[in-house]
Amino acid sequence: MDDEATTLPGGEQYDLAKVGAHWQQELERGQRYFKSWIDRCTKIEKIYLQQADQANAAKRRFPMLWANISVLQPAVYARVPQPVVERRFKDSQPVARMASELVERNLAFTADDADLDSLMRAVRDDFLLCARGTVWLRYEADFEPLDIGVEPSNAPALDMQGDDSSPTAEQITDERVCIDYVHWSDFLHSPARRWKDVTWVARRVPMTDEEFDKRFPEGRASLAANGAGSNHGTNQTERAQNEGKTYVWEIWCKSENYTVWIAEGSPVALEVSEPPLKLARFFPCPRPAFGTLSTSSLIPVPDYVYYQQQCDEIDMLTKRVNKLTDQLRLKIFYPSGDGSVSPAIEKAMRPENDTVMVPIPEWAAFTDKGGSNAIVTLPIDEVQKVIVACIEVRKQLVEDVYQITGISDIVRGDTQASETATAQRIKSQWGSIRIRDRQAELARFARDIVNLAGEIICDQFQPETLMLVSGIQLPTAAQKQQVEMQMQQQQMAQQQAAMRAQQMGQPAPPPQPPQLPPEMQKMMEQPTIDEVVQLLRNDSVRGFRIDIETDSTIEPDEDAEKQRRMEFVQMVGGFMQQAGAIAQQTPMLVPVMVETLLFAARGFRAGRQLENTLEQVGAQLSQSATAPRPPPEPTPEQMINLKTAQVKAGAEETKAKLSVAQAQIEHQTTVEQARSDRAAQALQQFQQQPPAYQ
Repeated sequence: MDDEATTLPGGEQYDLAKVGAHWQQELERGQRYFKSWIDRCTKIEKIYLQQADQANAAKRRFPMLWANISVLQPAVYARVPQPVVERRFKDSQPVARMASELVERNLAFTADDADLDSLMRAVRDDFLLCARGTVWLRYEADFEPLDIGVEPSNAPALDMQGDDSSPTAEQITDERVCIDYVHWSDFLHSPARRWKDVTWVARRVPMTDEEFDKRFPEGRASLAANGAGSNHGTNQTERAQNEGKTYVWEIWCKSENYTVWIAEGSPVALEVSEPPLKLARFFPCPRPAFGTLSTSSLIPVPDYVYYQQQCDEIDMLTKRVNKLTDQLRLKIFYPSGDGSVSPAIEKAMRPENDTVMVPIPEWAAFTDKGGSNAIVTLPIDEVQKVIVACIEVRKQLVEDVYQITGISDIVRGDTQASETATAQRIKSQWGSIRIRDRQAELARFARDIVNLAGEIICDQFQPETLMLVSGIQLPTAAQKQQVEMQMQQQQMAQQQAAMRAQQMGQPAPPPQPPQLPPEMQKMMEQPTIDEVVQLLRNDSVRGFRIDIETDSTIEPDEDAEKQRRMEFVQMVGGFMQQAGAIAQQTPMLVPVMVETLLFAARGFRAGRQLENTLEQVGAQLSQSATAPRPPPEPTPEQMINLKTAQVKAGAEETKAKLSVAQAQIEHQTTVEQARSDRAAQALQQFQQQPPAYQ
């Protein structure tokens, strides 16, 4: 790595020293901007974990913060979100439907592979404790060398390397989307009032020596020269966990359109490069899950701040109750012959003494009775009254905290099995009012994570990876073209057979549709992987055609999926029963009913897998309904009448033919008779004529 300057692929040159100095100032400015919030969150985290310092080690605290967080955790997030990729417009779009299915299955695998549930739970805890939580996404790929003369089997050749004598290339063998949790103290961004105004984001990455040397082979010398990258931590535990690691900041600057890697405290940048991912919103992280914010800045306010004074008073009363409880011990005084009163009373009031008997030498001075009572006990009734009063005040303070945080509404939302359905619904709705915004914020954050992961998958994943992960095999354009050529060859063979039959004077056979194996027929009905990838790679078209969302992150009814499937089956069954009767009476309405069924099925997520089958069956039904129907078969009675009519018609036809033949014979006889008469008359005239010689 050049220590002086670096050149981006676009031609821009950056001096690493100037860039490093600039970003060290920016990081320091960001740390000063968030310093009060970080200090406050550090103290809150210690209270939550009951990590009191030595000065306060003897204090007894009421775990109010832990109790509130424990109640809110399952209320705002209870299960991992499932990716839902749908067509934005529910119409017949085979390419968009298949693209949605491919992306959804790849996102589901990515969520499982990255353990999205644990990441969301960590973000949830930061969100509830410090009012901010975030993650970072990145793309990773494994390569292997490939000889250029060999056609890659599953991926195109990339990154030409080597000299001219041994040209080599690399092909992708595996690729994945990684989702990294970022601790609240390791994330910075430029000061701004709204997230859309943020110009850069940064995260601090602890690296081992092996990871650092692998990522920055020539960066170790720069660290040694500048003494940078020292261990850092917000507390002793974190410093111990990251002992021996080097802290490196990864910065994405939207205004300059580059990324910078710089070690903690180093005046020289380790690397300046173009963004490795071309994302629609540039940043590789979603908008953090923010808690309470004002319109003046993006510095969040933890919820604990709003009831910290009440918690301090609860802790003070808890400590007082505990001290007074220590005094609830049976202590007996009796007269003694020597000594003084003070040492005896001091011995009785020691905390470690529970039930003791203390001798009193000056008994007359100790008692007002002049020694009439032989044994006197320490009065504890007043102590008990003070303890009860402290507990009542503490109970009221706890109720105040519940009202501030909304825990009382959540508890009020708990229902009993004996309550009516209306009462349970009202309680559930009321109990969710105070936490509805928090649930929506975490749901929005989960949706943004899935959106970013889906964008990376659409832009980076190879077609082979999309099909391998999803388990869906789609034909390529070349494969489909081969099948079309086979169909054309079959049609040409039929045409040649018809021509040969005509030449031989035989009737031509009727044309037959091309016969294909079932797997080829199914392949021809599917879109090609090239069409799907073309849609996914086009950012502008992809946003209009498919939509990436997530389902709810709160605890659902365990029978919700079954209920959705049953609703879909009942809808289809009832519709088919009614449509069948209408189709028999009015066949022309079958296409309308088919489109109505598809319109209803596309609204059910459970019916998406059957949508292709419904479309095929609907097309066949519409075609058969509009085709001319053959006449209905006659009944037996109609057959007898038909045959009788046919016989009668045959007899009438025979009679008519005989009449015609007889008329023809009579006509022929008349003609012959006329001819004979004319011939006889001519002969008679000839005989009566005198000879010419007379």
